[in-house]
Amino acid sequence: MNRFFLLLVLVAAVATACSKREEPAAPATTETAPAAPAAKADLANAATVTGKITFAGTKPTPKKIRMDQDKYCAAQHAGGSMETEDVVVNDNGTLANVLVYVKDGLNQTFEAPSQPATLDQKGCSYHPHVLAVMTGQPIDILNSDNTNHNIHPLPKINPEWNESQAPGTAKKTKTFNREEIVIPVKCNIHPWMKAYIAVVKHPVFAVTGSDGSYELKGLPPGDYTVTAWHEKLSPVDQKVTVAAKESQALDFTLK
Repeated sequence: MNRFFLLLVLVAAVATACSKREEPAAPATTETAPAAPAAKADLANAATVTGKITFAGTKPTPKKIRMDQDKYCAAQHAGGSMETEDVVVNDNGTLANVLVYVKDGLNQTFEAPSQPATLDQKGCSYHPHVLAVMTGQPIDILNSDNTNHNIHPLPKINPEWNESQAPGTAKKTKTFNREEIVIPVKCNIHPWMKAYIAVVKHPVFAVTGSDGSYELKGLPPGDYTVTAWHEKLSPVDQKVTVAAKESQALDFTLK
């Protein structure tokens, strides 16, 4: 009896153990802390970088663009033609229309300026030829000519748009909300009209003019990569380190 009783007890214990199912372990939860917001730029200690863009090589002879297609356009220029603006070498051997901007190292946040930039259609060409704006900054587009124009930016990551603008009509105001360097702009009515819009995520940029110089203001102390971009020439990068309230010279040569 004792052996039989013990056998019954053992069988019952095994059956009870098998009938119990193990509850699956709760999955481990790993919460990722949200990234800390970028600090606002310390402009009280901002540094400045200045320089010039020199052209290396034989100065190209500008080509003439005939404007006979539009009598109004032809009348705006001597001989009915204008010179190309793709490579403009100044009298001092420097380059115009070069975008200079901080490519890397500027991680602070900046507010987009409310003051609009301006892109004008005058003399059947775009002014300026290279326009730099900050993301979210308004751009006022004007038609100062007495003829129809068409503004057609060709971005890759910003929305594309294509609009006509008759003479005497109100300005058009546009914005680009993503950094994009650079956006070509054309006119579908006048095929020689070309411009470029550089959209930068911060305000530390400049475009060279008739003396080939630039000035980058508002740089917090730190290490940066500065880029000189030109529509026809290979871009050049340079490293620079600036201390608080320091002024540094950084020249570029484009070939």
